[in-house]
Amino acid sequence: MCGNNMSVPLLADAVTVSGEELETAAVIFLHGLGDTGHGWADTLSTIRLPYVKYICPHAPRIPVTLNMKMIMPSWFDLMGLNPDAPEDETGIKKAAENIKAVIEHEVKNGIPANRIILGGFSQGGALSMYTALTCQHKLAGILALSCWLPLHRTFPQAASSSMNKDIPILQCHGEMDPMIPVRFGALTSEKLKSIVNPSKVQFKTYPGMMHSSCPQEMKAVKEFIEELLPRM
Repeated sequence: MCGNNMSVPLLADAVTVSGEELETAAVIFLHGLGDTGHGWADTLSTIRLPYVKYICPHAPRIPVTLNMKMIMPSWFDLMGLNPDAPEDETGIKKAAENIKAVIEHEVKNGIPANRIILGGFSQGGALSMYTALTCQHKLAGILALSCWLPLHRTFPQAASSSMNKDIPILQCHGEMDPMIPVRFGALTSEKLKSIVNPSKVQFKTYPGMMHSSCPQEMKAVKEFIEELLPRM
């Protein structure tokens, strides 16, 4: 098992896209395996709202079992990319606590939890789902792009004390994704409906899209953010 040493001070290294007005809301977005916050900060800046702050932290560099123990940015260790693969339970839970500390930091600095969307892509999306569904703060929503729910067998019990039983979730997936097949996304969507209000779960798929994004997906992301984080 490989742990995670990310802490709130790493917010100083996070890529932050500030709004052009007084910031009254935030989107915390977690990148995928081997990436950094820069790419998604650039992507999200194209759909930003002037009163929303985007925070894209960088994962720590750790050995990843799936990639022959190569050291790379990763929120937790990965042993496989199928629903039956062993999971780094210790690392996932530690990473989730660290992201909860980022949320707490924003709350203490004046952005209410119900004005914060937590999201991510691939491994980052997986961590965002697990974190939000076990969080004691009531969040605005979850953006889950091309990902899965970690430690899925521990749910719904793992969410028993969470404040987010009624949280809106936008889950998007490419129909041609070779890394995390859309079938896994569909299974995740069904699992989510057993954890939160099923009417709050949206699962959108995109023909021809692989393990990436597309303009249609980003349009849906922007609409989701606009709906949940309206101007105050």
